[in-house]
Amino acid sequence: GLRPDIKQLIGFSEIRDFPTLTTKARIYDEDGKAKSSYYKAMNDRKGKGLDRGKPYDNKGNGSGRKKQGNGQCYKCGARG
Repeated sequence: GLRPDIKQLIGFSEIRDFPTLTTKARIYDEDGKAKSSYYKAMNDRKGKGLDRGKPYDNKGNGSGRKKQGNGQCYKCGARG
């Protein structure tokens, strides 16, 4: 017989015609594979690009602006 997940999906439609049933089951399988491969690709891409600089980075290499005054105090001029 059919797999339980396909049987549950098709059960609501009450398809009695066998060729239509097999076509719907094939489409369901293909869509499931495409869905899982899409989400797998998205998860693989998720971890990339984490080496970006933070906007509060002292080095100023990130996407944020560089600190003005080379990290010196605005009041007394001491480094810090």
